[in-house]
Amino acid sequence: MTETTEADFDPYMTAIIANRIDGIIREMTNTLLRAARSGVINGARDFSCSICTGDNRLLASAEGLPIHIFGSHMQTQAMCDFAGDTLREGDCYLHNDPYSGNTHAGDHTYLVPVFVDGEHLFTAVAKAHQADIGNALPTTYMAGAKDQYAEGALIFPAVRIQRGYEMVEDVVRMCRSRIRVPDQWYGDFLAGIGSARIAERRLKELCAKYGTEQIKAFVRHWFAYSEQRMVQAIRTLPKVTLKNTGAHDPFGELLPDGIPLNVVIDIDPDAAMIEIDLMDNVDNVDCGFNESEACTSASTIAGIFNALDTSVPRNYGSFRRIRLKLRDGCVAGRPQFPHSCSVGTTNVADRLVNIVQSAFAQLGEGWGLAEGGLGMGAGCAVVSGKDHRVDNAAYVNQLFLANAGGPGSPNADGWVTYGLPVAAGLMYRDSVEIDELKHPIAIRFLRLMPGTGGAGKFRGAPAMEVAYGPKERPMEVIWPCDGTVYPPKGVLGGHEGQRCRHWKIGANGQEEELPNITVLTIRKDEYVKGNQAGGGGYGDPLDRDVRRVLHDVLERYETPDRARDIYGVVFSASGPDALEVDEAATDRRRSELRSARPG
Repeated sequence: MTETTEADFDPYMTAIIANRIDGIIREMTNTLLRAARSGVINGARDFSCSICTGDNRLLASAEGLPIHIFGSHMQTQAMCDFAGDTLREGDCYLHNDPYSGNTHAGDHTYLVPVFVDGEHLFTAVAKAHQADIGNALPTTYMAGAKDQYAEGALIFPAVRIQRGYEMVEDVVRMCRSRIRVPDQWYGDFLAGIGSARIAERRLKELCAKYGTEQIKAFVRHWFAYSEQRMVQAIRTLPKVTLKNTGAHDPFGELLPDGIPLNVVIDIDPDAAMIEIDLMDNVDNVDCGFNESEACTSASTIAGIFNALDTSVPRNYGSFRRIRLKLRDGCVAGRPQFPHSCSVGTTNVADRLVNIVQSAFAQLGEGWGLAEGGLGMGAGCAVVSGKDHRVDNAAYVNQLFLANAGGPGSPNADGWVTYGLPVAAGLMYRDSVEIDELKHPIAIRFLRLMPGTGGAGKFRGAPAMEVAYGPKERPMEVIWPCDGTVYPPKGVLGGHEGQRCRHWKIGANGQEEELPNITVLTIRKDEYVKGNQAGGGGYGDPLDRDVRRVLHDVLERYETPDRARDIYGVVFSASGPDALEVDEAATDRRRSELRSARPG
Protein backbone atom coordinates (compact mmCIF):
# COMPACT_ATOMS: atom_id res chain seq x y z
CA MET A 1 0.00 0.00 0.00
CA THR A 2 1.33 3.44 -0.91
CA GLU A 3 1.34 6.33 1.53
CA THR A 4 -1.54 8.76 1.46
CA THR A 5 -1.30 12.43 0.48
CA GLU A 6 -3.30 15.43 1.64
CA ALA A 7 -4.85 15.68 -1.82
CA ASP A 8 -6.62 12.31 -1.65
CA PHE A 9 -7.54 12.37 2.06
CA ASP A 10 -11.30 12.34 2.62
CA PRO A 11 -11.95 13.08 6.32
CA TYR A 12 -15.67 12.31 6.12
CA MET A 13 -15.29 8.89 4.53
CA THR A 14 -12.39 8.10 6.85
CA ALA A 15 -14.54 8.88 9.89
CA ILE A 16 -17.49 6.89 8.54
CA ILE A 17 -15.49 3.75 7.81
CA ALA A 18 -13.46 4.00 11.03
CA ASN A 19 -16.68 4.05 13.04
CA ARG A 20 -18.11 1.23 10.97
CA ILE A 21 -15.07 -0.94 11.72
CA ASP A 22 -15.35 -0.13 15.42
CA GLY A 23 -18.99 -1.20 15.11
CA ILE A 24 -17.88 -4.53 13.67
CA ILE A 25 -15.57 -5.05 16.64
CA ARG A 26 -18.40 -4.23 19.04
CA GLU A 27 -20.53 -6.85 17.28
CA MET A 28 -17.67 -9.33 17.72
CA THR A 29 -17.55 -8.36 21.40
CA ASN A 30 -21.29 -8.79 21.88
CA THR A 31 -21.19 -12.20 20.19
CA LEU A 32 -18.44 -13.48 22.46
CA LEU A 33 -19.98 -11.96 25.58
CA ARG A 34 -23.37 -13.56 24.96
CA ALA A 35 -22.29 -16.91 23.52
CA ALA A 36 -19.44 -17.88 25.89
CA ARG A 37 -20.09 -20.23 28.80
CA SER A 38 -17.41 -19.47 31.39
CA GLY A 39 -17.80 -16.72 33.96
CA VAL A 40 -14.39 -15.22 33.20
CA ILE A 41 -15.66 -14.39 29.68
CA ASN A 42 -19.41 -13.77 29.94
CA GLY A 43 -19.28 -12.38 33.46
CA ALA A 44 -15.99 -10.51 33.79
CA ARG A 45 -15.53 -9.75 30.06
CA ASP A 46 -11.90 -10.81 30.17
CA PHE A 47 -11.53 -10.89 26.40
CA SER A 48 -10.78 -8.55 23.52
CA CYS A 49 -11.50 -8.27 19.83
CA SER A 50 -9.52 -6.46 17.17
CA ILE A 51 -8.92 -6.26 13.43
CA CYS A 52 -5.54 -6.25 11.72
CA THR A 53 -4.69 -5.63 8.08
CA GLY A 54 -3.63 -8.50 5.86
CA ASP A 55 -0.04 -7.28 6.12
CA ASN A 56 -0.21 -7.50 9.94
CA ARG A 57 -0.80 -3.97 11.21
CA LEU A 58 -3.24 -3.27 14.02
CA LEU A 59 -6.16 -1.40 12.47
CA ALA A 60 -8.75 -1.09 15.23
CA SER A 61 -9.62 -2.50 18.65
CA ALA A 62 -12.59 -0.47 19.97
CA GLU A 63 -12.89 -1.32 23.72
CA GLY A 64 -10.34 -4.15 23.77
CA LEU A 65 -8.19 -4.53 26.88
CA PRO A 66 -4.82 -2.82 26.30
CA ILE A 67 -2.83 -5.87 27.42
CA HIS A 68 -4.66 -8.01 24.85
CA ILE A 69 -4.91 -5.96 21.72
CA PHE A 70 -1.71 -3.94 21.45
CA GLY A 71 0.06 -7.13 20.37
CA SER A 72 -2.61 -8.43 17.98
CA HIS A 73 -0.41 -7.83 14.96
CA MET A 74 2.29 -10.10 16.43
CA GLN A 75 -0.16 -12.98 16.42
CA THR A 76 -1.43 -12.35 12.91
CA GLN A 77 2.20 -12.18 11.77
CA ALA A 78 2.82 -15.58 13.40
CA MET A 79 -0.22 -16.99 11.59
CA CYS A 80 1.10 -15.77 8.25
CA ASP A 81 4.61 -17.05 8.98
CA PHE A 82 3.47 -20.51 10.06
CA ALA A 83 0.78 -20.95 7.40
CA GLY A 84 2.76 -19.43 4.54
CA ASP A 85 1.31 -20.25 1.15
CA THR A 86 -1.29 -22.57 2.70
CA LEU A 87 -3.32 -19.67 4.16
CA ARG A 88 -6.82 -19.93 2.68
CA GLU A 89 -10.30 -18.47 2.96
CA GLY A 90 -12.30 -20.51 5.45
CA ASP A 91 -9.30 -21.01 7.75
CA CYS A 92 -9.32 -20.30 11.45
CA TYR A 93 -6.29 -20.58 13.72
CA LEU A 94 -5.90 -21.07 17.47
CA HIS A 95 -2.97 -19.25 19.04
CA ASN A 96 -1.86 -19.14 22.68
CA ASP A 97 1.93 -19.32 22.39
CA PRO A 98 3.68 -16.51 24.34
CA TYR A 99 6.86 -17.14 22.34
CA SER A 100 5.29 -16.30 18.99
CA GLY A 101 3.26 -13.21 19.72
CA ASN A 102 0.63 -14.15 22.28
CA THR A 103 0.31 -12.70 25.78
CA HIS A 104 0.27 -15.86 27.94
CA ALA A 105 -0.94 -19.40 27.48
CA GLY A 106 -4.20 -18.66 29.30
CA ASP A 107 -5.41 -16.40 26.45
CA HIS A 108 -6.79 -18.46 23.58
CA THR A 109 -6.84 -16.35 20.41
CA TYR A 110 -8.92 -17.12 17.33
CA LEU A 111 -7.52 -15.77 14.06
CA VAL A 112 -9.60 -15.66 10.87
CA PRO A 113 -7.95 -14.40 7.66
CA VAL A 114 -10.47 -12.37 5.66
CA PHE A 115 -10.17 -12.68 1.89
CA VAL A 116 -11.86 -10.33 -0.58
CA ASP A 117 -11.66 -11.31 -4.26
CA GLY A 118 -8.89 -13.73 -3.39
CA GLU A 119 -6.78 -11.14 -1.55
CA HIS A 120 -6.01 -11.38 2.15
CA LEU A 121 -7.16 -7.92 3.28
CA PHE A 122 -7.76 -8.36 7.02
CA THR A 123 -7.44 -10.76 9.94
CA ALA A 124 -10.15 -10.86 12.60
CA VAL A 125 -8.78 -11.47 16.11
CA ALA A 126 -10.82 -12.68 19.09
CA LYS A 127 -8.83 -13.33 22.27
CA ALA A 128 -10.38 -14.74 25.44
CA HIS A 129 -8.93 -15.65 28.83
CA GLN A 130 -9.78 -19.24 29.69
CA ALA A 131 -11.00 -20.68 32.98
CA ASP A 132 -8.73 -23.71 32.52
CA ILE A 133 -6.11 -24.70 29.93
CA GLY A 134 -4.91 -28.01 31.37
CA ASN A 135 -2.18 -26.60 33.61
CA ALA A 136 -0.69 -28.73 36.37
CA LEU A 137 -2.90 -26.77 38.80
CA PRO A 138 -6.47 -25.63 38.07
CA THR A 139 -5.48 -22.08 37.18
CA THR A 140 -4.14 -20.21 34.17
CA TYR A 141 -1.80 -18.22 36.46
CA MET A 142 1.03 -20.59 37.43
CA ALA A 143 3.11 -18.24 39.56
CA GLY A 144 5.37 -21.01 40.84
CA ALA A 145 6.08 -22.64 37.47
CA LYS A 146 9.83 -22.69 36.80
CA ASP A 147 9.28 -22.99 33.07
CA GLN A 148 6.68 -23.63 30.40
CA TYR A 149 6.92 -27.38 30.94
CA ALA A 150 6.00 -27.00 34.60
CA GLU A 151 2.90 -25.04 33.61
CA GLY A 152 1.49 -28.03 31.75
CA ALA A 153 -0.75 -26.20 29.27
CA LEU A 154 -1.35 -27.28 25.70
CA ILE A 155 0.41 -24.72 23.49
CA PHE A 156 -0.97 -23.81 20.06
CA PRO A 157 1.37 -21.63 17.95
CA ALA A 158 -1.18 -20.51 15.33
CA VAL A 159 -2.56 -24.02 14.79
CA ARG A 160 -5.27 -24.41 12.13
CA ILE A 161 -8.59 -25.39 13.74
CA GLN A 162 -10.83 -24.86 10.70
CA ARG A 163 -10.17 -25.57 7.04
CA GLY A 164 -12.74 -24.58 4.45
CA TYR A 165 -15.05 -23.59 7.35
CA GLU A 166 -14.95 -27.19 8.65
CA MET A 167 -13.64 -28.00 12.13
CA VAL A 168 -10.33 -29.81 12.58
CA GLU A 169 -11.59 -32.22 15.23
CA ASP A 170 -8.08 -33.41 16.20
CA VAL A 171 -7.44 -30.18 18.09
CA VAL A 172 -10.85 -30.28 19.74
CA ARG A 173 -10.18 -33.82 21.00
CA MET A 174 -6.81 -32.76 22.39
CA CYS A 175 -8.35 -29.94 24.40
CA ARG A 176 -11.36 -31.89 25.59
CA SER A 177 -9.10 -34.66 26.86
CA ARG A 178 -6.81 -32.28 28.78
CA ILE A 179 -9.02 -29.47 30.09
CA ARG A 180 -10.84 -30.02 33.39
CA VAL A 181 -14.13 -28.48 32.24
CA PRO A 182 -14.29 -29.65 28.59
CA ASP A 183 -17.90 -28.70 27.87
CA GLN A 184 -17.42 -25.21 29.30
CA TRP A 185 -14.21 -24.81 27.27
CA TYR A 186 -15.89 -26.04 24.09
CA GLY A 187 -18.67 -23.48 24.47
CA ASP A 188 -16.07 -20.74 24.81
CA PHE A 189 -14.15 -22.20 21.85
CA LEU A 190 -17.21 -22.01 19.58
CA ALA A 191 -18.00 -18.49 20.85
CA GLY A 192 -14.48 -17.30 19.99
CA ILE A 193 -14.65 -18.73 16.48
CA GLY A 194 -18.13 -17.29 16.03
CA SER A 195 -16.93 -13.85 17.08
CA ALA A 196 -14.14 -13.88 14.48
CA ARG A 197 -16.50 -15.24 11.79
CA ILE A 198 -18.94 -12.39 12.45
CA ALA A 199 -16.12 -9.96 11.67
CA GLU A 200 -15.27 -11.86 8.49
CA ARG A 201 -18.85 -11.55 7.27
CA ARG A 202 -19.16 -7.86 8.14
CA LEU A 203 -15.80 -6.93 6.61
CA LYS A 204 -16.78 -8.61 3.35
CA GLU A 205 -20.05 -6.65 3.40
CA LEU A 206 -18.10 -3.44 4.05
CA CYS A 207 -15.83 -4.08 1.07
CA ALA A 208 -18.83 -4.92 -1.12
CA LYS A 209 -20.51 -1.64 -0.17
CA TYR A 210 -17.57 0.73 -0.66
CA GLY A 211 -15.32 -1.24 -2.98
CA THR A 212 -11.92 -2.73 -2.24
CA GLU A 213 -9.99 0.30 -3.49
CA GLN A 214 -11.96 2.65 -1.23
CA ILE A 215 -11.25 0.40 1.76
CA LYS A 216 -7.54 0.28 0.93
CA ALA A 217 -7.54 4.06 0.69
CA PHE A 218 -9.25 4.22 4.08
CA VAL A 219 -6.52 2.09 5.65
CA ARG A 220 -3.85 4.46 4.33
CA HIS A 221 -5.77 7.52 5.48
CA TRP A 222 -6.59 6.10 8.90
CA PHE A 223 -2.99 5.23 9.69
CA ALA A 224 -1.76 8.58 8.40
CA TYR A 225 -4.38 10.47 10.44
CA SER A 226 -3.58 8.44 13.57
CA GLU A 227 0.13 9.04 13.19
CA GLN A 228 -0.44 12.76 12.71
CA ARG A 229 -2.55 12.92 15.88
CA MET A 230 0.27 11.18 17.74
CA VAL A 231 2.79 13.63 16.30
CA GLN A 232 0.69 16.52 17.57
CA ALA A 233 0.39 14.97 21.03
CA ILE A 234 4.14 14.38 21.36
CA ARG A 235 4.95 17.91 20.22
CA THR A 236 3.07 19.31 23.22
CA LEU A 237 5.71 17.66 25.43
CA PRO A 238 9.12 19.06 26.36
CA LYS A 239 12.33 17.44 25.17
CA VAL A 240 13.23 15.41 28.22
CA THR A 241 14.40 12.06 29.53
CA LEU A 242 12.19 10.56 32.23
CA LYS A 243 13.41 7.77 34.52
CA ASN A 244 11.25 5.79 36.88
CA THR A 245 11.45 2.68 39.03
CA GLY A 246 9.15 0.22 40.67
CA ALA A 247 9.14 -3.32 42.02
CA HIS A 248 7.02 -6.44 42.06
CA ASP A 249 6.45 -8.03 45.47
CA PRO A 250 8.78 -10.71 46.86
CA PHE A 251 7.94 -14.37 46.29
CA GLY A 252 9.33 -16.48 49.15
CA GLU A 253 12.97 -17.54 48.94
CA LEU A 254 12.87 -17.43 45.14
CA LEU A 255 12.46 -13.63 44.99
CA PRO A 256 13.19 -12.39 48.54
CA ASP A 257 13.40 -8.74 47.42
CA GLY A 258 10.88 -8.94 44.61
CA ILE A 259 11.53 -7.91 41.01
CA PRO A 260 13.03 -4.43 40.56
CA LEU A 261 11.87 -2.61 37.43
CA ASN A 262 13.40 0.33 35.59
CA VAL A 263 12.21 2.40 32.65
CA VAL A 264 13.81 5.26 30.73
CA ILE A 265 11.55 7.36 28.48
CA ASP A 266 13.16 9.69 25.95
CA ILE A 267 10.76 12.28 24.53
CA ASP A 268 11.87 14.07 21.36
CA PRO A 269 9.18 16.55 20.31
CA ASP A 270 11.23 17.75 17.31
CA ALA A 271 11.28 14.25 15.82
CA ALA A 272 7.86 13.52 17.36
CA MET A 273 9.17 10.26 18.83
CA ILE A 274 9.01 8.56 22.22
CA GLU A 275 11.53 5.87 23.06
CA ILE A 276 10.91 3.45 25.90
CA ASP A 277 14.08 1.76 27.15
CA LEU A 278 13.62 -1.37 29.29
CA MET A 279 17.14 -2.73 28.79
CA ASP A 280 18.18 -2.14 32.41
CA ASN A 281 16.06 -4.87 33.96
CA VAL A 282 16.93 -8.22 35.51
CA ASP A 283 17.15 -11.49 33.63
CA ASN A 284 14.26 -13.92 33.40
CA VAL A 285 13.19 -15.32 36.75
CA ASP A 286 12.53 -18.99 37.52
CA CYS A 287 8.80 -18.57 38.01
CA GLY A 288 5.74 -17.40 36.10
CA PHE A 289 6.27 -13.63 36.37
CA ASN A 290 8.22 -13.17 33.12
CA GLU A 291 6.72 -10.92 30.48
CA SER A 292 6.16 -12.15 26.94
CA GLU A 293 7.22 -9.66 24.28
CA ALA A 294 3.56 -8.96 23.56
CA CYS A 295 2.87 -8.14 27.23
CA THR A 296 5.99 -6.01 27.62
CA SER A 297 5.06 -4.01 24.54
CA ALA A 298 1.38 -3.68 25.37
CA SER A 299 1.83 -2.61 28.99
CA THR A 300 4.45 0.06 28.27
CA ILE A 301 2.55 1.41 25.27
CA ALA A 302 -0.60 1.53 27.42
CA GLY A 303 1.26 3.62 29.98
CA ILE A 304 2.29 6.07 27.25
CA PHE A 305 -1.24 6.43 25.91
CA ASN A 306 -2.65 6.89 29.43
CA ALA A 307 -0.44 9.96 29.82
CA LEU A 308 -1.24 11.56 26.44
CA ASP A 309 -4.31 12.96 24.70
CA THR A 310 -6.87 10.19 25.18
CA SER A 311 -8.49 10.86 21.80
CA VAL A 312 -5.43 9.69 19.83
CA PRO A 313 -6.41 6.47 17.99
CA ARG A 314 -4.59 3.34 19.14
CA ASN A 315 -3.32 1.57 16.04
CA TYR A 316 -0.31 0.99 13.82
CA GLY A 317 -0.25 4.64 12.75
CA SER A 318 0.18 6.04 16.25
CA PHE A 319 2.44 3.13 17.26
CA ARG A 320 4.93 4.25 14.61
CA ARG A 321 5.81 7.14 16.93
CA ILE A 322 6.85 4.84 19.79
CA ARG A 323 10.13 2.96 19.76
CA LEU A 324 10.83 0.14 22.23
CA LYS A 325 14.26 -1.01 23.36
CA LEU A 326 13.95 -4.55 24.74
CA ARG A 327 16.52 -7.11 25.81
CA ASP A 328 16.49 -10.85 25.13
CA GLY A 329 16.27 -13.03 28.23
CA CYS A 330 14.84 -10.20 30.33
CA VAL A 331 11.96 -10.32 32.81
CA ALA A 332 10.50 -7.25 31.07
CA GLY A 333 11.66 -7.77 27.52
CA ARG A 334 11.82 -10.78 25.22
CA PRO A 335 11.83 -14.00 27.28
CA GLN A 336 14.29 -16.81 26.73
CA PHE A 337 12.56 -20.13 26.12
CA PRO A 338 11.34 -22.05 28.11
CA HIS A 339 10.90 -19.52 30.94
CA SER A 340 7.32 -19.28 32.11
CA CYS A 341 5.21 -16.27 31.13
CA SER A 342 2.12 -17.69 32.83
CA VAL A 343 1.35 -14.52 34.83
CA GLY A 344 2.58 -12.21 32.07
CA THR A 345 -0.70 -10.37 31.54
CA THR A 346 -1.00 -8.96 35.04
CA ASN A 347 1.59 -8.56 37.81
CA VAL A 348 4.77 -7.22 36.19
CA ALA A 349 2.67 -5.85 33.34
CA ASP A 350 0.57 -3.85 35.81
CA ARG A 351 3.77 -2.46 37.31
CA LEU A 352 5.03 -1.42 33.87
CA VAL A 353 1.80 0.46 33.11
CA ASN A 354 2.13 2.22 36.46
CA ILE A 355 5.77 3.25 36.27
CA VAL A 356 5.39 4.54 32.70
CA GLN A 357 2.26 6.62 33.29
CA SER A 358 3.49 7.97 36.63
CA ALA A 359 6.84 8.94 35.08
CA PHE A 360 5.04 11.66 33.14
CA ALA A 361 4.08 13.34 36.43
CA GLN A 362 7.74 14.40 36.60
CA LEU A 363 6.78 17.00 33.99
CA GLY A 364 4.75 18.75 36.68
CA GLU A 365 1.14 19.53 37.55
CA GLY A 366 -1.25 18.49 34.83
CA TRP A 367 0.85 15.60 33.50
CA GLY A 368 0.83 11.86 34.07
CA LEU A 369 -1.16 9.85 36.58
CA ALA A 370 -0.56 8.22 39.93
CA GLU A 371 -0.10 4.46 40.09
CA GLY A 372 -3.29 2.46 39.76
CA GLY A 373 -4.33 -0.19 42.22
CA LEU A 374 -3.28 -3.75 41.50
CA GLY A 375 -3.33 -7.23 42.97
CA MET A 376 -4.80 -10.46 41.63
CA GLY A 377 -5.69 -11.56 45.14
CA ALA A 378 -8.69 -13.24 46.76
CA GLY A 379 -11.11 -11.14 44.71
CA CYS A 380 -9.49 -12.38 41.49
CA ALA A 381 -8.73 -15.97 42.49
CA VAL A 382 -9.31 -19.10 40.44
CA VAL A 383 -11.71 -21.38 42.33
CA SER A 384 -12.28 -25.03 41.54
CA GLY A 385 -13.73 -28.21 42.97
CA LYS A 386 -16.74 -30.51 42.71
CA ASP A 387 -20.29 -29.15 42.60
CA HIS A 388 -22.53 -31.09 44.99
CA ARG A 389 -25.62 -29.67 43.27
CA VAL A 390 -24.96 -31.38 39.92
CA ASP A 391 -23.62 -34.87 40.64
CA ASN A 392 -20.26 -33.56 41.83
CA ALA A 393 -19.36 -32.23 38.40
CA ALA A 394 -16.03 -30.41 38.16
CA TYR A 395 -16.02 -26.63 38.04
CA VAL A 396 -13.25 -24.10 37.43
CA ASN A 397 -13.69 -20.36 37.21
CA GLN A 398 -11.58 -17.22 37.33
CA LEU A 399 -13.27 -14.77 39.69
CA PHE A 400 -13.28 -11.02 39.20
CA LEU A 401 -15.36 -10.11 42.23
CA ALA A 402 -13.31 -7.28 43.71
CA ASN A 403 -11.56 -4.46 41.89
CA ALA A 404 -8.46 -2.50 42.71
CA GLY A 405 -8.84 1.28 42.96
CA GLY A 406 -8.02 3.55 40.05
CA PRO A 407 -5.26 6.17 40.15
CA GLY A 408 -5.75 9.85 40.80
CA SER A 409 -5.20 11.99 37.70
CA PRO A 410 -4.59 15.70 37.05
CA ASN A 411 -8.32 16.40 36.95
CA ALA A 412 -10.25 13.47 38.45
CA ASP A 413 -10.36 11.03 41.33
CA GLY A 414 -9.61 7.36 40.75
CA TRP A 415 -12.22 5.11 39.20
CA VAL A 416 -13.81 2.74 41.76
CA THR A 417 -14.35 -0.06 39.20
CA TYR A 418 -10.89 0.33 37.69
CA GLY A 419 -9.95 -3.34 37.97
CA LEU A 420 -6.27 -3.50 37.05
CA PRO A 421 -3.87 -1.20 35.14
CA VAL A 422 -3.65 -3.66 32.22
CA ALA A 423 -7.44 -3.65 31.83
CA ALA A 424 -7.97 0.12 32.34
CA GLY A 425 -11.52 -0.25 33.67
CA LEU A 426 -12.76 -2.11 30.58
CA MET A 427 -13.55 -5.40 32.30
CA TYR A 428 -16.72 -6.08 34.24
CA ARG A 429 -16.91 -7.01 37.90
CA ASP A 430 -18.59 -10.35 38.56
CA SER A 431 -22.20 -10.45 39.68
CA VAL A 432 -22.35 -11.95 43.17
CA GLU A 433 -25.66 -13.59 42.39
CA ILE A 434 -24.51 -15.15 39.11
CA ASP A 435 -21.29 -16.49 40.65
CA GLU A 436 -23.35 -18.14 43.39
CA LEU A 437 -25.74 -19.61 40.83
CA LYS A 438 -22.97 -20.95 38.60
CA HIS A 439 -20.78 -22.40 41.35
CA PRO A 440 -21.20 -23.80 44.88
CA ILE A 441 -19.73 -20.68 46.44
CA ALA A 442 -21.13 -18.52 49.24
CA ILE A 443 -20.03 -14.88 49.09
CA ARG A 444 -20.19 -13.37 52.57
CA PHE A 445 -19.56 -9.75 51.67
CA LEU A 446 -18.20 -7.44 49.01
CA ARG A 447 -17.54 -3.86 50.09
CA LEU A 448 -15.43 -0.75 49.69
CA MET A 449 -12.91 -0.01 52.44
CA PRO A 450 -13.11 3.63 53.62
CA GLY A 451 -9.84 5.51 53.75
CA THR A 452 -7.85 3.11 51.55
CA GLY A 453 -7.41 5.24 48.44
CA GLY A 454 -4.21 7.28 48.23
CA ALA A 455 -4.91 10.80 49.49
CA GLY A 456 -4.27 13.66 47.09
CA LYS A 457 -5.63 16.75 45.43
CA PHE A 458 -7.31 14.06 43.38
CA ARG A 459 -7.43 10.89 45.43
CA GLY A 460 -7.03 7.30 44.36
CA ALA A 461 -10.10 5.09 44.52
CA PRO A 462 -10.55 2.96 47.65
CA ALA A 463 -9.81 -0.75 47.78
CA MET A 464 -12.48 -3.45 47.65
CA GLU A 465 -12.70 -6.27 50.18
CA VAL A 466 -14.40 -9.63 49.63
CA ALA A 467 -14.99 -12.84 51.59
CA TYR A 468 -16.27 -16.19 50.34
CA GLY A 469 -16.11 -19.95 50.85
CA PRO A 470 -17.60 -23.23 49.64
CA LYS A 471 -21.19 -24.18 50.29
CA GLU A 472 -20.55 -27.89 50.76
CA ARG A 473 -17.51 -29.67 49.28
CA PRO A 474 -13.90 -28.41 49.56
CA MET A 475 -12.83 -25.63 47.20
CA GLU A 476 -9.33 -25.00 45.87
CA VAL A 477 -8.42 -21.30 45.74
CA ILE A 478 -5.36 -20.03 43.86
CA TRP A 479 -4.13 -16.47 43.41
CA PRO A 480 -0.82 -14.81 42.35
CA CYS A 481 -1.11 -11.46 44.11
CA ASP A 482 1.12 -8.40 43.89
CA GLY A 483 0.83 -5.22 45.96
CA THR A 484 1.08 -6.82 49.41
CA VAL A 485 4.54 -5.33 50.06
CA TYR A 486 4.90 -2.52 47.53
CA PRO A 487 1.60 -0.59 47.29
CA PRO A 488 0.67 1.74 44.41
CA LYS A 489 2.50 5.05 44.71
CA GLY A 490 1.11 8.56 44.58
CA VAL A 491 2.71 11.39 42.62
CA LEU A 492 3.36 15.11 43.17
CA GLY A 493 2.70 14.81 46.89
CA GLY A 494 -0.11 12.25 46.57
CA HIS A 495 -0.10 9.34 49.02
CA GLU A 496 0.17 5.65 48.25
CA GLY A 497 -2.89 3.41 48.14
CA GLN A 498 -3.76 0.61 50.54
CA ARG A 499 -1.72 -2.57 50.07
CA CYS A 500 -3.32 -5.97 49.51
CA ARG A 501 -3.87 -8.40 52.38
CA HIS A 502 -5.53 -11.82 52.69
CA TRP A 503 -6.66 -14.21 55.42
CA LYS A 504 -8.05 -17.68 55.85
CA ILE A 505 -10.85 -17.74 58.43
CA GLY A 506 -11.21 -21.12 60.13
CA ALA A 507 -14.48 -22.71 61.19
CA ASN A 508 -13.70 -21.52 64.74
CA GLY A 509 -13.24 -17.93 63.54
CA GLN A 510 -9.45 -17.95 63.88
CA GLU A 511 -7.70 -15.79 61.27
CA GLU A 512 -4.50 -16.81 59.47
CA GLU A 513 -2.83 -14.23 57.24
CA LEU A 514 -1.92 -15.69 53.85
CA PRO A 515 1.07 -15.01 51.58
CA ASN A 516 0.76 -13.06 48.35
CA ILE A 517 1.08 -16.25 46.26
CA THR A 518 -1.49 -18.69 47.61
CA VAL A 519 -2.63 -22.22 46.74
CA LEU A 520 -5.18 -23.21 49.36
CA THR A 521 -7.98 -25.69 50.00
CA ILE A 522 -10.86 -24.42 52.12
CA ARG A 523 -13.66 -26.54 53.52
CA LYS A 524 -17.23 -26.00 54.54
CA ASP A 525 -17.58 -23.30 57.23
CA GLU A 526 -14.13 -21.92 56.35
CA TYR A 527 -13.63 -18.94 54.09
CA VAL A 528 -11.07 -16.52 52.72
CA LYS A 529 -11.19 -12.76 52.84
CA GLY A 530 -8.94 -10.19 51.27
CA ASN A 531 -8.65 -6.84 49.60
CA GLN A 532 -7.17 -5.55 46.38
CA ALA A 533 -5.06 -2.38 46.46
CA GLY A 534 -6.28 1.21 46.53
CA GLY A 535 -5.13 3.66 43.86
CA GLY A 536 -2.39 6.22 44.43
CA GLY A 537 -3.19 9.90 44.93
CA TYR A 538 -2.32 12.80 42.62
CA GLY A 539 -1.12 16.08 44.12
CA ASP A 540 -1.03 17.52 47.62
CA PRO A 541 -3.99 16.40 49.81
CA LEU A 542 -4.03 19.85 51.42
CA ASP A 543 -4.94 21.32 48.02
CA ARG A 544 -8.05 19.17 47.71
CA ASP A 545 -11.34 21.04 47.44
CA VAL A 546 -12.95 20.88 50.91
CA ARG A 547 -16.33 20.12 49.31
CA ARG A 548 -14.84 17.00 47.77
CA VAL A 549 -13.50 15.91 51.17
CA LEU A 550 -16.94 16.44 52.72
CA HIS A 551 -18.54 14.39 49.94
CA ASP A 552 -15.98 11.61 50.43
CA VAL A 553 -16.73 11.37 54.15
CA LEU A 554 -20.49 11.40 53.63
CA GLU A 555 -20.17 8.67 50.97
CA ARG A 556 -17.73 6.75 53.23
CA TYR A 557 -14.90 6.83 50.72
CA GLU A 558 -12.95 8.62 53.44
CA THR A 559 -13.01 8.68 57.23
CA PRO A 560 -13.44 11.77 59.43
CA ASP A 561 -10.04 11.10 61.04
CA ARG A 562 -8.24 11.06 57.67
CA ALA A 563 -10.16 14.15 56.62
CA ARG A 564 -8.72 16.01 59.61
CA ASP A 565 -5.24 14.45 59.80
CA ILE A 566 -4.37 14.19 56.10
CA TYR A 567 -6.65 16.63 54.26
CA GLY A 568 -6.81 19.17 57.08
CA VAL A 569 -10.60 19.49 56.85
CA VAL A 570 -12.54 20.07 60.08
CA PHE A 571 -16.27 19.43 60.31
CA SER A 572 -19.03 20.73 62.50
CA ALA A 573 -22.33 18.91 62.84
CA SER A 574 -25.35 20.74 61.44
CA GLY A 575 -27.80 18.05 62.48
CA PRO A 576 -27.98 14.46 63.76
CA ASP A 577 -27.00 12.97 60.39
CA ALA A 578 -25.20 15.82 58.65
CA LEU A 579 -21.80 17.45 58.57
CA GLU A 580 -20.64 20.85 57.44
CA VAL A 581 -17.13 22.16 56.82
CA ASP A 582 -15.88 24.52 59.50
CA GLU A 583 -14.08 26.96 57.20
CA ALA A 584 -12.11 28.82 59.85
CA ALA A 585 -11.00 25.68 61.67
CA THR A 586 -10.05 24.08 58.35
CA ASP A 587 -7.86 27.05 57.39
CA ARG A 588 -6.08 26.81 60.74
CA ARG A 589 -5.67 23.04 60.50
CA ARG A 590 -4.25 23.17 56.97
CA SER A 591 -1.83 25.87 58.01
CA GLU A 592 -0.69 23.73 60.97
CA LEU A 593 -0.14 20.68 58.75
CA ARG A 594 1.86 22.67 56.20
CA SER A 595 4.02 24.23 58.91
CA ALA A 596 4.74 20.81 60.42
CA ARG A 597 6.22 19.46 57.18
CA PRO A 598 10.01 19.07 57.12
CA GLY A 599 11.92 21.72 55.17
